[in-house]
Amino acid sequence: MSPPASVIRPSLRRRLVSMLGGATLLAALVAGAVSFVLAYVEAREFQDDTLRQIARLAGRGRGVPAGGGAGGRSVRAASTLDDPESLISVIRLPDDPRPAWLTGTLAVPGFHTLDTQAGRLRVFLLKESAGRAVVVTQPTDSRDELAINSALRALIPLLLLLPLMVWLIARLVRSGLSPVTELAMHLDAQAAGQPQPLPERDLPEEMAPFVQAINRLLARISGLLGQQRRFVADAAHELRTPLAALSIQAQNLGRAKSREEMAERLGPLLDGIGRARKLAGQLLSLARLQAGEAALTPVEVNPLARELLAELMPLAEAKNIDLGLDETAVIGLDATPDGLRLMIVNGLENAIKYTPAGGEVTLRLRVEEDQAVIEVIDNGPGIPDEERERVFAPFHRRPGAGGEGSGLGLTIAREAAASLGGELSLRTRPDGAGTVFCYHQARRREGRDAGG
Repeated sequence: MSPPASVIRPSLRRRLVSMLGGATLLAALVAGAVSFVLAYVEAREFQDDTLRQIARLAGRGRGVPAGGGAGGRSVRAASTLDDPESLISVIRLPDDPRPAWLTGTLAVPGFHTLDTQAGRLRVFLLKESAGRAVVVTQPTDSRDELAINSALRALIPLLLLLPLMVWLIARLVRSGLSPVTELAMHLDAQAAGQPQPLPERDLPEEMAPFVQAINRLLARISGLLGQQRRFVADAAHELRTPLAALSIQAQNLGRAKSREEMAERLGPLLDGIGRARKLAGQLLSLARLQAGEAALTPVEVNPLARELLAELMPLAEAKNIDLGLDETAVIGLDATPDGLRLMIVNGLENAIKYTPAGGEVTLRLRVEEDQAVIEVIDNGPGIPDEERERVFAPFHRRPGAGGEGSGLGLTIAREAAASLGGELSLRTRPDGAGTVFCYHQARRREGRDAGG
């Protein structure tokens, strides 16, 4: 189902483009500012160098006749380069009239910046021998305009490249993220009931862990789907037999010819209905445990254990089984009450079912370091080592095992233990024949020993 239109989802592509574009723009602005300053300073230095060269050329050309002849007229002392772009003036002292702004304070050779009535001037003074000097001037406004125009021309290529760079970044980001789109299309094309792993070849290094995690998740989902299919198939098989038996018993009941015969046939029918109802309840409990996780709450185990023993006491008394409670500690757990109850009940029912008449079943509560331990101990026939894990499989019943059952009790108990975050195992009694149904879970901090 598509998300609501009001939900704004962040776009990784837009984020990358904006971040890279912003970084490029910032770098371009910094580079442009530095280039502008460097070009401006270089233009000013070039202009100063031009003034210096003009002054030297003017000093060398002093007294050269016009036209190059010896009898020709001397070059005019006061010269102005009338180029409107430069407005450079050359003054030869003492031949040319001294301007009013050229005072005696301008005695140090080199560059000076003066404020005059005609405006601010950049002045270069070149002193020669015998009191002669050459003064070259240029208005600073003209100099600044030329320098700024030169610096701006240096920025034009960078400004023209900025849109191209942003476009290239967008294209590269789109191309770089194309594997994500391809993987999404590959996932969408898969059948819901048969997920296949994503291809891991030719993947970018940064995407490989993500794709591997997805493949591991798909493998777990495939396992769960397979387990669900097997469970449904086994459940259908297990339900078929009691339902068929109920159908036959109902037909037999309908053919009864007397009230006594009807009462005789009604008993097996009611027993069959009870077994079918119990199997359906077990299937629902197992499906509920596998469906999801309930919130954990503080649970006191000791009162729950006494309550469960009271409920199962009639079942134990029917087989003359000594059902008891051994409390060596007061245990508090973070658990779901229904899950904990379901696990303990299945452990007790399984022990009572397979313990011979006159036997013993004990529910023991103890603490082992920081672990709470719940044990159901019986003196029944026990379980061989090679069967201890197999008995947790759904609908598995050991060949030759007595009692009636569907083979779901231990499966439900282990599912409940997994939902609680604990560990369930079976082992042989160390002091003789029998089985120990043992559950370990970290106890709540508030838990305390019985003696404490």
